[in-house]
Amino acid sequence: MDFSNENMIIDKIGFGGSCHWCTEAIFQSLKGIVQVSQGWIKPDNSIAEFSEAVVVEFNTDVISLQTLIEIHLRTHSSTSEHYKREMYQSAVYTFRDEQQNFAEKAIEHLQKDFKGQIITKVLPFGSFKTNSDQYLNYYYSNRERPFCKVHIDPKLKILLGEFSAHIDKGKILHTD
Repeated sequence: MDFSNENMIIDKIGFGGSCHWCTEAIFQSLKGIVQVSQGWIKPDNSIAEFSEAVVVEFNTDVISLQTLIEIHLRTHSSTSEHYKREMYQSAVYTFRDEQQNFAEKAIEHLQKDFKGQIITKVLPFGSFKTNSDQYLNYYYSNRERPFCKVHIDPKLKILLGEFSAHIDKGKILHTD
């Protein structure tokens, strides 16, 4: 019996900002990710609607929350408002007050590295609706589809270029 992972600390955080298929593929491609649940998140307030997002469970000994937040900000349009922003809310969804405070400070710290103002909100997680089974693991099940080539591959190229040390080498990324 293998007890080597017995003491690993698993945490979770939510991310939204672009198509949940894109966001799912990005986080599935990283070392230390235990699970990516893809669907819609509604923050913990009654006025906001559900928007496309993922919940990422990760091993804190392998990848930090700081790194995940930075990857999220760099792989979607975190500085631009657009007409579909309600459907693709740029957000970090937190599960605890400590995460909320950390995420706010992390975004504030990373602002200096961006030309435009980061619009990503830090919101308390409210509820989650998972996507239909046929759309889960979308990229790694459909990577030759035009949507994947046009929308997901460019984001994975950013990931490969800026965060290659965090890529799970077991994942084969065809981004040519």
